[in-house]
Amino acid sequence: MATAISVEHVTKSFRLYNERNQSLKAMVLARARARYEEFHAVDDVSFEIPAGTTFGLVGENGSGKSTLLKCIARILRPERGTIRTEGKVSALLELGAGFHPELSGRDNTYLNGSILGLSRKQIDARFDQIVDFAGLEKFIDTPVKNYSSGMYVRLGFSIAINVDPDILLVDEVLAVGDEQFQRKCSEKFLELRESGKTVVVVSHALGSLRNLCDDVALLEHGKLRAVGPAVEVIDTYLDDVHEDREIDSEGGVRWGSSEGRIDNVELIDQSGRPTTSFCTGDPITIRLHYRMREPLDRPVFGIAIETLEGVVVSGPNTRQTGAVPDQLDGAGSVDLVIARCLLVPGTYDITASLFDYSCTHAYDYRRRAFRFDVERGDPAEEYGVIALDGRWAGDVVAAPL
Repeated sequence: MATAISVEHVTKSFRLYNERNQSLKAMVLARARARYEEFHAVDDVSFEIPAGTTFGLVGENGSGKSTLLKCIARILRPERGTIRTEGKVSALLELGAGFHPELSGRDNTYLNGSILGLSRKQIDARFDQIVDFAGLEKFIDTPVKNYSSGMYVRLGFSIAINVDPDILLVDEVLAVGDEQFQRKCSEKFLELRESGKTVVVVSHALGSLRNLCDDVALLEHGKLRAVGPAVEVIDTYLDDVHEDREIDSEGGVRWGSSEGRIDNVELIDQSGRPTTSFCTGDPITIRLHYRMREPLDRPVFGIAIETLEGVVVSGPNTRQTGAVPDQLDGAGSVDLVIARCLLVPGTYDITASLFDYSCTHAYDYRRRAFRFDVERGDPAEEYGVIALDGRWAGDVVAAPL
């Protein structure tokens, strides 16, 4: 596969001055130069991005993601190393970059499009498509200073993708878009990839990156920590961002503040016995055994069922259905009863969690705490992850198996 972007030993540094508010006069009188230290925002980073793939950059704030993206876009020049790109590059790096607040959306479309290399004739041909994708038909002649942040992003992104780039660079700004726009962007990324375009995304929306990206690079304090398949690298990142993490006895990873714990996860078959396998269509129960170290108000239990590749099949929790007790103390169990489980044959992992009612604070989070197998059953479907349990009709004659 051809390489769209090659990053070789790239280092980008900035000066951090130790003396603030120092005037030129003071410097001259002191006959001394301002003191500073070199800060390596990107430190000797190397990787390659194959053409036609979607690539993610992840890491904590200050890890160097956006700086590296600006280097790829040639907005910043690295002190050391080389970056090679193949084809036309279009970038959406900052909210409203290149927009004039007093001009209308229409005028800014022509202005921004020309900055990105389009002629007026090319913009004329694509204008309706740009406005339609952004969903700004009613506001295109309104000054952009009156736009919301979401409207800014939608117009900027729509212009960037309609430049018809070979490489599209997108920074975190897409996080402000609404759910409908996020779906449109995901569909557009898929369309770009299918047409052989390369997309590089910087984002903290790890769930979206897990589904969108082929590969991901993890940066830590400017250094490349890992690069590889999106699921593997994102799982590595999630494990490392929790300082209170520990290795689970089942081989997974867990973290949380530990006021409450999930001691065990069981899969119960239709006869009431613990099991590690069942057939498609069988009734099953997922049982979480908990132990509270102190009374917890309105605790929320949750599970996630994932494929071995890390694709989340389902992730229900007790808050979604209103099954939240006022308070729990001591030990007990919580059951998720599934009348007919329609997972197709394969091997799956269960992640179990115990959160506060806001679902922002984890008391206990056990990733991949339990693994089970699904065998062929009824319906006898084998592809994908979920059986639809449909019935063929029309000009079809049932034949004996």
